[in-house]
Amino acid sequence: MTHTAFIFPGQGGQYVGQGKAWAESRPEILDLFRLADEATRRPISHLSFWGPIEELTLTINLQPAVLAVSLAAARIFLSQGFTPQYAAGHSLGEFAALCLAGVLTEREVLALVAQRAALMQKAAMSAPGAMAAILNLQGEEVEGICELARAEGPVVAANFNAPTQTVISGTSRAVAAAARLAQAKGGRSLSLPVSGAFHSPLMAESALQFADVLREVDFRPPKFPVVPNALGTPVSDPDELKNLLTQQMTSPVRWVDTIRGLAAGGVNTFLECWPRPYLASMVKKCLPPGSEATVQCPA
Repeated sequence: MTHTAFIFPGQGGQYVGQGKAWAESRPEILDLFRLADEATRRPISHLSFWGPIEELTLTINLQPAVLAVSLAAARIFLSQGFTPQYAAGHSLGEFAALCLAGVLTEREVLALVAQRAALMQKAAMSAPGAMAAILNLQGEEVEGICELARAEGPVVAANFNAPTQTVISGTSRAVAAAARLAQAKGGRSLSLPVSGAFHSPLMAESALQFADVLREVDFRPPKFPVVPNALGTPVSDPDELKNLLTQQMTSPVRWVDTIRGLAAGGVNTFLECWPRPYLASMVKKCLPPGSEATVQCPA
């Protein structure tokens, strides 16, 4: 038996004009962007369609903007007759996956992510950090490098994006030290244009504050399995899903485990809910050897 999974990106693939063509040609998508503006009390549609990119990429704007575009993409797939058997999201994308599964409404999830984004931007301003992608080394090697680099400050493996692509996160000094160690072992480092050390201990205070926010939100049981980043296996209990969203802020994104867990569940069609390919290459690298699967964005 084969299955379809809707997958949602996090930050990183944003661009000025995201979702604009859809909003101009589909009234229901324009309505969704208007809802995003209203629910978040921020100019999400204007920043997505017109920028400027400097304002769009601020965490407080970017998270709800990426979420709105992702939800729009999911609406298009659904209108084309696709039915999800699973859903998963990379970091922020997990919120869109929960919305698709009926755990939260579109209005609820947009308002919730707006609060999350504000907390994370505040943390990035009070405790600035850095992130870098380490290429050509296995995840276990990167974890070992981070352990050595902690002599310079907090640094962790934050995103296991593919078998030989791991993002590290921590203080600027510690991330730079880990990058040098990685290069000495034959790896390659690429600094990421972010303002904070996401998925690291530097987000601990924000995670505690977000847990307080989540206590006031009702989560419904998902209509189909959702695979959280923190585990890489399906979870259906609403309370556990809520707890994992708090944990996600300081724990790594286990994207390799997530994709392999979906493949083990029979998924061979991955519908990437974004206007252009962003997760596709990572998905293909994460699949077990010999697996055959398709990854597509909305037509």
